[in-house]
Amino acid sequence: MEGKKTAPIGVFDSGVGGLTVVREMIRQLPDENIVYFGDTARVPYGSKSQNTIIRFSEQIIRFLQKKQVKTIVIACNTASALALDAVRDEFDVPILGVVTPGARAAVEATRNLKVGVVGTDATVQSGVYTKIIQRMNPKIEVIEKACPLFVPLVEEGFKEHNVTREIIEYYLESMKSTDIDAMILGCTHYPLLRSKIRTYMGDKIQIVNPAYETAMDLKKLLEEQNMANDGTKGPHSHYEFFVSDAAEKFRHFANTVMPFDIPTTNVVNIEAY
Repeated sequence: MEGKKTAPIGVFDSGVGGLTVVREMIRQLPDENIVYFGDTARVPYGSKSQNTIIRFSEQIIRFLQKKQVKTIVIACNTASALALDAVRDEFDVPILGVVTPGARAAVEATRNLKVGVVGTDATVQSGVYTKIIQRMNPKIEVIEKACPLFVPLVEEGFKEHNVTREIIEYYLESMKSTDIDAMILGCTHYPLLRSKIRTYMGDKIQIVNPAYETAMDLKKLLEEQNMANDGTKGPHSHYEFFVSDAAEKFRHFANTVMPFDIPTTNVVNIEAY
């Protein structure tokens, strides 16, 4: 069991968005070791089919298992929505997604039982947030909106550009005219636009960041299964980053998200797994 405690946590995403989940994990679980994989060669996931997303997820999990991870976090809403059930059945390792923690937080946050969700095309078309929220409380009305351009805006470094404000207004104008009082950022890239989304939507709406909620669920899971690293046994706070392409571009962007500079990022031929 001591080996389990010091074993790393595996985290993966289609690109850089999952770093928002890692950032929260580091805040909430400072002693844990983390192995991150960003599928930068095949991003974005939001426009791909379910079968493709499952295949990509299986390959990445096989790679992470080579790193002896004790649990895996799918830090991608699209993969959580389309592949989580399939890979949970296939692999003998605890796997968490980001959808259920975010949905639960929104159910707890709403007062007028009206929740908005913004996400990729695939996440919205899957209707997964609506299903999970209404399973928790059938009285809640869920309004979902696909915002596919948010991901490339973030990944290409356009967070501070005027065009981003214009795209936010273009996508969210219809949602702003509703009376939702909670909104889920249903893609891990979107917290990087949180301040601009909040400015546009106004203070009356509580914005839910599934990255934080996922980190808290992970903390609970590790404690319940006696796998939490308390920092007393062997190495801790060791982080490794892997990508399927464009390592230097990833590293440069990651250094704007993470609370420390990443010294190296390694490229993996993920199709080999």
